[in-house]
Amino acid sequence: MELMGSDLTSMELIGRRSGQRGKRPPGMREASVATPAGTQAPDRAAPTGTQAVDRAARLVTEVVHAPDSVTFTELAAATGLAKSTTSRLLVALERGGLVRRDDDGRFRPGDVFVRYAWRGGAEAGLIEVARPFLDRLGAETGETVNLGVARDGLVEQVAQVDSRYLIGGTNWVGRPVPLHCAALGKVLLAYGAAPLPPGRLEARTSRTLTSRAALEEDLSQVRRCGYAVTDGELEPGLVAVAAPVFRDGAVVVGALSVSAPASRLTPARIPAVAAQCAAQALGLSAVLGHRPLPGAENEPGPQPGPRHEPRTART
Repeated sequence: MELMGSDLTSMELIGRRSGQRGKRPPGMREASVATPAGTQAPDRAAPTGTQAVDRAARLVTEVVHAPDSVTFTELAAATGLAKSTTSRLLVALERGGLVRRDDDGRFRPGDVFVRYAWRGGAEAGLIEVARPFLDRLGAETGETVNLGVARDGLVEQVAQVDSRYLIGGTNWVGRPVPLHCAALGKVLLAYGAAPLPPGRLEARTSRTLTSRAALEEDLSQVRRCGYAVTDGELEPGLVAVAAPVFRDGAVVVGALSVSAPASRLTPARIPAVAAQCAAQALGLSAVLGHRPLPGAENEPGPQPGPRHEPRTART
C-alpha cells in the first residue's frame, strides 16, 4: 500500500511537470502485452490490496489482544510495519470504527467490537464463543458440563452440555446456587470475579464449608492448583471440578465445570478431568484475548501435586 501510494504520487508529479508530454499523440495506442495462450495477465493490484488488508488485520489483532490500550509506537514495533504505514492504516481503521483512541492517544478496540460484544448482552456473546469448548469437554468426559457466571451474589449456569448418562443428568441452566458450595462459584470467588456475600454461609449439606476461614483456605488452594473441587458440598453425592475462563488483562469472566455422581467422578479420576476442564477453559480464554504470561500467578491449569482430599465440613 505504501509503495502504491508513492508510485501514484510520482506519476502525478511527472505529469504536472511535463505538461503535454505525459499524453499520447492522437491515434497512438498502448502496446499490448502478449500472454501465453490459456493464461491470464497478472493482476498487479491484487497483491498490493491483499497486503494492505493483511497489515491492517495485524494491527487490529494487536489492539484487540492487548491487555490494555497500546501506543502507536508499540503497535509499529509489534507488527514490524513502517511508522508511516502504521499511521495511515490506523487512521483508516479508526475511521471505520475498528479502533479508537482514548484521551491519552492510546489505541483500544473500536465501537464496532464493543457493539458486537454487547449485542444481546455480554453473556450471549460468551455463550456463543464458548459452545465449541463445552461440546469438546462433554465429548471428552461424557459428564455434565456447565458454563457459569456471577450474578447477584450467586453463580448461575448459563449454558450446559448434558451427560451421556441418565444418572446425574440434571439441567442446571437458569438455576442460581450459592458461590461457596459450587465448584464454579469457588473459581469465581478465588479469582475475584465475584465477592462473597456478607452473612452466614448456608450449609447445603453436611460437607458444605460454612466457616469463612476454611473457605478462604480452600480458595487459596484453588488459586495454587488452577481449579476448584466440590465433593458433596452442594448436593449429597455430587462431585464437580471447575476452571477459570479469562479474558484479556487476566480478568476472569466465568468458569467451566464438569460434574457427575461421586460413583463416576472418583478421587482417582478428578485430576484427569480437572486437566481436561482446565485445557478447554484455557482454549476459550485464548479466544477471548487472554495471553498467559510466563511465571504469572492466577493462570488456569492444574498444577502438580494432589488436589482432592475427601473431607467433612469445617465450621
